[in-house]
Amino acid sequence: MECLSIPITLHKEKDIDEEGREVLKCGFKIGGGIDQDFRKSPQGYTDYGIYVTEVHEGSPAAKSGLRMHDKILQCNGYDFTMVTHKKAVSYIRKNPVLNLLVARKGVTST
Repeated sequence: MECLSIPITLHKEKDIDEEGREVLKCGFKIGGGIDQDFRKSPQGYTDYGIYVTEVHEGSPAAKSGLRMHDKILQCNGYDFTMVTHKKAVSYIRKNPVLNLLVARKGVTST
């Protein structure tokens, strides 16, 4: 994949869940990981990376510039290129601000 690494800073927003608890929302979903079989990916990914599979309109993720199919290379300096899906989800959930480094297919310069 020829691409450029793109820095994205995402500030989560406070929300209230179904049980009345305060939660921090980021507004995106991920797929992939070294414990997943990328050949079964409905998106057709070709490696074990962590990919953005959904970005909710108007969410902190959308406002930050994160896009569907972005490959997350790092999150707050933590290497996401060789991580399990569960570990990636856990790491994303625990931080109120996400400093992401992503690769975007087809983007080779800014």
